[in-house]
Amino acid sequence: MGVVGAGGAGFPTNVKAASQVEFVLANGAECEPLVHKDVELMHHFAADIVAGMRAMMAMTGAPVGKFGVKSKNKQAVAAVEPHLEGSGIELTFLGDFYPSGDEYELVYIATGRLIPAGGLPLHVGCVVNNVETLHNVHHALQGRPVVDKFVSVTGTVKRPSSFWVPVGTPLSELIAKAGGATISEYAIFVSGLMMGRMTFDPAEVVTKTTAGIILLPRDHYLVTRKERPEPAMHRIGKSACDQCSYCTEFCPRFLLGYEVQPHKVMRSLGFSFMGEGLWNQWAQLCCSCGLCTLYACPEDLYPKEACDRGKADLRERGIKFEQQKPVKVHPMKEARRVPLAQLRRKLKVEQYESEAPFDAEPLVPRAVRIPMSQHVGKPAVASVKVGDRVKRNDTLGRVPADGLGADVHASISGIVTAVTPDAVEIGGT
Repeated sequence: MGVVGAGGAGFPTNVKAASQVEFVLANGAECEPLVHKDVELMHHFAADIVAGMRAMMAMTGAPVGKFGVKSKNKQAVAAVEPHLEGSGIELTFLGDFYPSGDEYELVYIATGRLIPAGGLPLHVGCVVNNVETLHNVHHALQGRPVVDKFVSVTGTVKRPSSFWVPVGTPLSELIAKAGGATISEYAIFVSGLMMGRMTFDPAEVVTKTTAGIILLPRDHYLVTRKERPEPAMHRIGKSACDQCSYCTEFCPRFLLGYEVQPHKVMRSLGFSFMGEGLWNQWAQLCCSCGLCTLYACPEDLYPKEACDRGKADLRERGIKFEQQKPVKVHPMKEARRVPLAQLRRKLKVEQYESEAPFDAEPLVPRAVRIPMSQHVGKPAVASVKVGDRVKRNDTLGRVPADGLGADVHASISGIVTAVTPDAVEIGGT
């Protein structure tokens, strides 16, 4: 049925369902600034989410479920709670901080267990699923594949809102459904300001992992930072980093006890060959949350981007960093949490913070472009050809039997107008 991690990772859910664990965790933290789709999903579709969670518990043999949700989201809590009776699922209340949705953080808060360095929740008896993934699990068991995505559209739009949209819909149609942009020159942040990406192309399409979009003015602080070329980021860091170590002291993984030290990775910018490898090892366990770059650094440098490069360098050289000492939570961890309100102010987006109420009116695009790779693993291989008439839910591409991945399906009925190794396009009728 094509179910993958809807929170952004895109890991095929059937692999998680085949494991045997003690806990199934629902991730409803939604900690990205200005993204508000999960809270609306929990509010309006709680029964389906809990049903999917119960199904995952049955498949994995987990006797206990932990439903992670922020205590401030009272409507979501009120919607979910009535469905938990007799389910073996209990609520785990989270604070309004970033990144409360990191699976290492969520597993620790919910179970008190620390995932081994570089490991997976499975290694401590846990499976973690985003709440939308659990919604999709419930529908998959009823024979309904993943053909829609729940998204929020916020920022400089007339009607910030959340709604279902067929996979493959151009971003321009999401903007139109939200009433259009309030300004003529804007950038589009896809799936978040911190861990998402930026584009200026409204023809890009929604995938199974798209959390939503955020529109910001073309001259906004975050846009100009994101536009800077990577060599320039590293050149500035090489000349300006004074090794204050704030990036490390606020790093969520460092505070959990993992050997992630961005300030040491910044030293790699001044070395080459053997020196690079020496300092880049401190990047290996970075989760790329962006807190070091966009919040902690007093000089507006780019330690997260240095870590990204460091991880790539180590992969190219086949070097796998191993934690040298036991993982132990830092004594200042609780005191260094970053509240979302404080992060929004730092990002200069507080004025764009608003609710994104659920809009039940269907969005029916004229055409869709459905990527063959919307997941971790091998791309699906198209099983249709130009001119074929397809119905919504029909299979468009299959992953090879021996490969990790997920099939893709038609999100609208119509005629196949183009087929490439990358995508299938369908024109509606």
